[in-house]
Amino acid sequence: MTASWTEVGGTDLVGRLQAALPSARTAGVLALIGNFQLLAVVLYYAFLGSFPSTPRYVFYGLVWVNVGAYVLYAVPLPAGYNFPTRRRALAIATAYFGLLAFFAGLVATGVPERAVDARIAWLPLGWGPAVVYASEYLTLVLVPAYLIGYAALAKLVYITVLEASGSVVAGVVGLLSCVSCTFPIIAMVASAVFGGSGILAATTLDVSYGLSTAVFLITVGLLYWRPGFRS
Repeated sequence: MTASWTEVGGTDLVGRLQAALPSARTAGVLALIGNFQLLAVVLYYAFLGSFPSTPRYVFYGLVWVNVGAYVLYAVPLPAGYNFPTRRRALAIATAYFGLLAFFAGLVATGVPERAVDARIAWLPLGWGPAVVYASEYLTLVLVPAYLIGYAALAKLVYITVLEASGSVVAGVVGLLSCVSCTFPIIAMVASAVFGGSGILAATTLDVSYGLSTAVFLITVGLLYWRPGFRS
């Protein structure tokens, strides 16, 4: 007899989906936050004296911030694990966050004999305002969307390791969320090879924001529901 969908884990998946959905009160709070963010966008660009030529960059940044903040706030940490297990999970999650931060360019080595440069980069809201610090020893580019998004992924990895399921593999997918960093490099190489006029580079960079956001959302889903990996 063929097993039904609910017999192979469908009920558990539906239950986790229902648990992830906000209550009516939470939905009202989220609506209020959405209105506040809309006001923040208007005030942000009014302060800068110009409005974004590509509004979807703002949308992508706010998706990272909102989804990441929701995971950090609403996803509960499992109880009942001893200290050594939590310590190992924390070490893995911290290393995971560090890898993402490194490959996304949030942290890097400094430039020898470089004077200290500390400033605010007024990137599209969500990606900015970003804090930039550069010296001969260290370079930091603190982009809000990446910091919050990667912290959320690290929390989900921490929970996944605690639950000791094989779905830790799903966390590796999160490394693809740095495509916004790797795509411009590919574009520069392609431009050099084909003698492009910059259109290819601009197109590749434009695509990378959307793809990076899609991969981030998929990774959050994989790490939360872990389809096919749960023991």
